[in-house]
Amino acid sequence: MNAPTRRDRTRPAELIALSAGLAIFAGLVVLVSTRQVLLSLIFLGIAFIVALVVLAMLALAVQPTGDEKLDILEQDDEQRDRGH
Repeated sequence: MNAPTRRDRTRPAELIALSAGLAIFAGLVVLVSTRQVLLSLIFLGIAFIVALVVLAMLALAVQPTGDEKLDILEQDDEQRDRGH
C-alpha cells in the first residue's frame, strides 16, 4: 500500500492558507474603506468561508492524471481482494 505523498498531505493546508489570504485581503479592503473593525471582521469571515468552499469545489472538479487513475485502480483492486 502506497503512503500519500507530501503534496497530497499538504493539499488541505494549501487551500486553507489561500482562503485565509483572500479573506485577510477582503477584510483589509473593508477596513481601509469604512474604518469599521466589526464590519471588516464580518467580511473577513464571510470571505474565508466562501473562498474555502469555492476552492474546494474547484479542487474536486479537477480530473485525475494518469498516475492518479492508476493509483485509484490499484486501491480498488486491493479492496476487492480483501473482500474475498
